[in-house]
Amino acid sequence: MTKPTLLIMAAGLGTRYGGLKQIDPVGPRGEWILDYSLHDAVAAGFKKAVFVIRHVFEQAFRDRIGRQLEGVLETAYAYQELDSGVPGSAISRQKPWGTGHAVLVAQNVIHDPFAVINADDYYGPRSYRLMRESLERMASTDGLEQVMIGFRLRNTLSEYGEVSRGICRRDPQNILTGVTERCGIRRHGDDALVLDAAGRAQPLAGDEIVSMNLWGFHPTIFARLQQLFDEFVRTETNASREFCLPTAVDRLIVLGQIRVRVLLSGDRWFGVTYRQDRDLAAARIRELIQQGVYPPRLWEGR
Repeated sequence: MTKPTLLIMAAGLGTRYGGLKQIDPVGPRGEWILDYSLHDAVAAGFKKAVFVIRHVFEQAFRDRIGRQLEGVLETAYAYQELDSGVPGSAISRQKPWGTGHAVLVAQNVIHDPFAVINADDYYGPRSYRLMRESLERMASTDGLEQVMIGFRLRNTLSEYGEVSRGICRRDPQNILTGVTERCGIRRHGDDALVLDAAGRAQPLAGDEIVSMNLWGFHPTIFARLQQLFDEFVRTETNASREFCLPTAVDRLIVLGQIRVRVLLSGDRWFGVTYRQDRDLAAARIRELIQQGVYPPRLWEGR
């Protein structure tokens, strides 16, 4: 019997946000965005949650999240520090290793097909239902097939500054053919602009499908990611460059090691990149409560 597992990446530093955005309250009773994600995951049938965190805010997670999930979800913790699974001779940087590394540090506590999410992103109930159904099908496969929930670019932009997004390419069967990580994307009316290598603003239509790090993986992905990360550590000379999950997925697709199906959930994504985004996220949560998507007391009765 497999346990559909949710891996939550919550070790980010929140540089642009100016604090630990993962644990900033947005709900009427101090709920985090992560509370709503976990609520949706439980309703969708997930059985286990793995939190990738840093030791510095471990206690906050155990006190707030661990206690409320007792008897609801099996929980485990993994730790993403600069020296997590990295040879000591390679640690000559201050910047975290990135989202691909965040997934790798959890490999010893995940043994079933699993979904990956960002702790500070809201994906919506349908997204988790689609993902859990995909993970159930994945359990009986050899590990070639993976899945990604995609979102329209225009629905993922901040009103307050630039963001980075993985721009996806698909074939007619909705199989992912590549992901290009683009930085410096900002809203421009209903469309978007992105900075090219020379710093010039180039237009984007806004309809592009982007990755918001809602992935579904077979556990065989760990060995494949590990090979890429080991190569990254050996060869990367830019200490500010990160081992990003979308870029790693793109490389594995090119190598023919995985096949990723793209699903569109129809749910409205929102998140907090900048501190000003928090008020918009809180307003959206109030709307969802008024619409009956969530109860005013989120975990009451659980």
